[in-house]
Parts: sequence; C-alpha cells; structure tokens
Amino acid sequence: MSENSQFSFGAATGVGSLPGGDAREAAKTVTGSFEDFPFLPELPARGPGADMIGRTAGMLVELYARVEPSGWRLGDRPGRDTKRAWSWLGQDLDALEEFTQGYEGPLKVQAVGPWTLATALELRNGEAVLSDPGACRDLAASLTEGLRLHLAEIRRRVPGAHPVLQLDEPSLTAVLRGQVRSASGYRTHRAVDRQLVEATLRDVAGVQDGGPVVVHSCAPDVPFALLRRAGAAAVSFDFSLLTERDDEAIGEAVEGGTRLFTGVVPSTDGPLSDPAGSVMGVRTLWRRLGLSPGLLAEAVTVTPTCGLAGASPAYARQALAHCVQAARSLADNPE
Repeated sequence: MSENSQFSFGAATGVGSLPGGDAREAAKTVTGSFEDFPFLPELPARGPGADMIGRTAGMLVELYARVEPSGWRLGDRPGRDTKRAWSWLGQDLDALEEFTQGYEGPLKVQAVGPWTLATALELRNGEAVLSDPGACRDLAASLTEGLRLHLAEIRRRVPGAHPVLQLDEPSLTAVLRGQVRSASGYRTHRAVDRQLVEATLRDVAGVQDGGPVVVHSCAPDVPFALLRRAGAAAVSFDFSLLTERDDEAIGEAVEGGTRLFTGVVPSTDGPLSDPAGSVMGVRTLWRRLGLSPGLLAEAVTVTPTCGLAGASPAYARQALAHCVQAARSLADNPE
C-alpha cells in the first residue's frame, strides 16, 4: 500500500455543494449525516462568491476576481464580489466550528483545482488564464498559498480534525485534450502538456505536507494514472461514467493504495434504489478486476455522483443518508 493508506478516510461523505442558503442548517445536516467523515458544505444558491469558482477565487493570495457579464475576471484589488466570498466562507466556517465541537477525525474541505480554475477565470483581456502559461503559474502559486491559510484556519477552528483537501477538477480532461473554448468560441486553447499538468497538481497538492488530497471530477475519462502520479491519495468520480476502458487504471490505483470515492447516489431528485443496489456496480467492478472483496471497505468511500446544489433540500438529506447506508452494505456484504 502507498503511504496514503495509513490515513483513515470515512466510509461515506458528500462531494461539496448542498441546496439552500443557511450555513447552520447545512453544517448540521452534514455533521449529522457523516459522523466519521463530515465536509465543509458549499451553498452556491446564495449567489456569486458562494459558487465554486467565486469561493476559490476568494481564497487566492494577492490575486482578486470580480464578476463580469462573461464570468469571473482577475482585477487589481478586492471588490464587492471578493468581500462577499470572504464573508460567506467565514459564515460557513463559523457554522462548521459550532457543529464539530470535540470532533476528531477526517474533515474534508473543497476548492477548485488549478487547471479548472485557469479555464474559469479570465485575464483582463477577457481570455481564460489558461491561454497564458505565466498566468497559470502565478495562479497555481496564489492558490497554493491561499489553501495553506485555509487549511490552517480549519485546524485552528476544529483542532481534532485531520483535514482532507479535495481539489475539484471537472475541466481537467478538456485541458489535457485541448477542448477548452476561447472567449470568442471560434477556437479552442491548445492542449496543455501532461507533465506540466501533473507537476502543477503535485505542487498544489504539496500544500497538504503529507496529508491526503482527493481530486474530484464528475466528467468522463478521469485521468486516474496522472492523478496518482501527481500525489492524489484518492480520486472522486461519477461511477456511472466509467467504461471498461478505465478498468486497468482503476485496478492499478486500488493496488497502489489509492482510495476510490465512488459517486453512486444520483445528485438530483429521483427515486433511490435500495442501498445494496446502489453499490452493486462497485461489487461487479471488483469481481471483473479480480480484486479481493475484503479490500472493498478499505478502498472505497461512497458519495453522491456530484454536488447536490441542484437537488431539493429533502432529497439532499435523503441522498447523504443513503450514501452511509450503501457504504454499510458494502462493508457488511463485500461479496
């Protein structure tokens, strides 16, 4: 097993976002649902600055972003949008601190990773940061410093927590394939060299200083091998998007000690199958790969397929509880 395997992850957790705008209600839901692996909820329904891009832009050090009609754009100083992002993150941390008194164990916090952030933030000329290698470097360095401060704040507020850093990288495959559209929409940005993508992710993940980093993508064709080389202790993905093409990379990941955060519970309202049915595909994958059923509980964390911001509050609570039940089914009946 890799050095990451000695860290204990919980059997189930959420991806990040929840519906609604009440930070205390969200923190109460998360800590009540996941007694051994809570996460810091994100509530994008509150508006710009609470969305994943704006929230992470608010964490940047010496770089500031504001909302333009086309999206988030870098500027010289913190404006209204940045201050709003700071205020909401502060409220979320206050609520989390209140509901994690005396908690000891893994605690997940999410931020947008360097490459998805580079596709979503604009330079002053309106083009994506991705278009400028120097700007990409500066952005990654600023993000790393911001995450260092954020993780220190988590440790201060929840002293018993072992922070798990999740980097959200839904645009990573598009970056690697040169599929990110330019501002005009008439062309795409050049594919970024795989080694540069990997090195940048490794640098940002290094902020955890040996602590675990999860990379999340709910897009198809997650680059498992690249993420493992970049230092990801775990990969979080939408299980329904896997194909047999992914088998070899997943088998190698599990055997190398990488944990799988399998998104098996739908993230929008609909009927839920029984908990055992939700993880049936995971058991089938295990058999197909010839992996030991005994490994399942120590290799898999059950999650929704993606964030739950688009769900109703009642369904979101139901989905989180369902993740816990599905994980229990996997542990009790690995065959």
